[in-house]
Amino acid sequence: MEWFTAPEYALSRLVLLRLLAAVYLLGFVAAARQFRALLGARGLLPIPRYLRRNGWREAPSLFQWHYSDRFFAAVAWGGAAVSAGLCAGLGDAVPLWASMLLWALLWVLYLSIVNVGQTWYAFGWESLLLEAGTLAVFLGNAAVAPPWPVLLLVRWLLFRVEFGAGLIKLRGDRCWRDLSCLKYHHETQPMPGPFSWYFHHLPMPLHRVEVAANHVAQLGLPVLLFAPQPVASVAAAAMVVTQLWLVASGNFAWLNWLTVALAFGALRLPGAPSPHGHRAPLWFEVLVLAFTALVLALSWWPARNLLSRGQLMNYSFNRLHLVNTYGAFGSINRVRFEVVVEGTAEAVPRVGTHWSEYGFRGKPGELRRRPRQFAPYHLRLDWLMWFAAISPSYARPWFPGLLDRLLAGDRATLRLLRHNPFPGEPPRHVRAVLYRYRFSTPAERRADGSWWHRERVGTYYAAVGR
Repeated sequence: MEWFTAPEYALSRLVLLRLLAAVYLLGFVAAARQFRALLGARGLLPIPRYLRRNGWREAPSLFQWHYSDRFFAAVAWGGAAVSAGLCAGLGDAVPLWASMLLWALLWVLYLSIVNVGQTWYAFGWESLLLEAGTLAVFLGNAAVAPPWPVLLLVRWLLFRVEFGAGLIKLRGDRCWRDLSCLKYHHETQPMPGPFSWYFHHLPMPLHRVEVAANHVAQLGLPVLLFAPQPVASVAAAAMVVTQLWLVASGNFAWLNWLTVALAFGALRLPGAPSPHGHRAPLWFEVLVLAFTALVLALSWWPARNLLSRGQLMNYSFNRLHLVNTYGAFGSINRVRFEVVVEGTAEAVPRVGTHWSEYGFRGKPGELRRRPRQFAPYHLRLDWLMWFAAISPSYARPWFPGLLDRLLAGDRATLRLLRHNPFPGEPPRHVRAVLYRYRFSTPAERRADGSWWHRERVGTYYAAVGR
């Protein structure tokens, strides 16, 4: 079937799959490094306790058969090893069927983690990685030309990511419609980056240009992905540029880089196609067509969601995360609040007690510490601390446990932090204070070198002792 193959996209597929493997690698490494404190047997939201309440139907996962911290580490580091191999070209060095099995293995391993990850994995880019991972299984390797049906599914996924985000904004906060949202967003986003301070201080007319360009990128360009070439390539390239703009302005884990990877499904790169290996075996064509039919059938729910006034954001319609709906920042915070965790060595806290502040890796804390670039790596605790500052209800299941681990000097928890003010002996008491943070003005920045200024709002969590 001549229409089935698209050899002119061979180089684009290679870039797409290498980027996707790199994102998988980051996801598995982050899981391996952070799970003991967050999800381990003695974690803040232990997987064993979750599995006692949720069976295969609610949480399909390898851990339904067996869970131990050692087994989780084996799954995470094993996934990282396979991801690194695929990123280095392993998928093209093995037969087609073996390449498909390697990509399927990554999907099974990461799905097993996400489905027991609870609040720590309740982010849209987890579902996006899994959905993109299923497409990778059927994209083939160097032995066959890229299958055209799967390239179209990649574009359909990219369309839903961008168009869904655009619609959720237009239907959401008024500031997206009056073009003023980025007056606040660079300052109040979950984890500002090293250039966010400069983005925040752009003149208001440029903020309006930013918002207008975002609407064009998310509502206009996705439609052109299905246009003939070179229109589709121009649209995809423009979307890559907008994603790199977001990379420069903040930390959004691997969302932007995964979106860039998907753009190569429409971005046709120059270069002569391989002179051999274009003909796909019949069994591969049958599997691709069956998979395409499945995705189209499952697309009914996200397509209907796009047209709904009650549009859902970042929602999976099945526990396998096969075809999902996406979107982000339908509403924008005007004020930034931060939860600051403190401890003291005094036996009985009283007025005048000296409290020492714990430092987090990514979220704002120390006023003279410039925001760091962590994306595409995902600091899960720091992200959840942003939600905790918005409303204590987000933190109720795990925040008391966090304070308990600090009182105990738990090593796994302390490894998630940047600074422990009690390196010798754990504190006698800990508490949490709520502050209002804002970026310093240029004048304040010149005067005292501060990136942030803050005002105490009140007590977030009263002092608790051992």
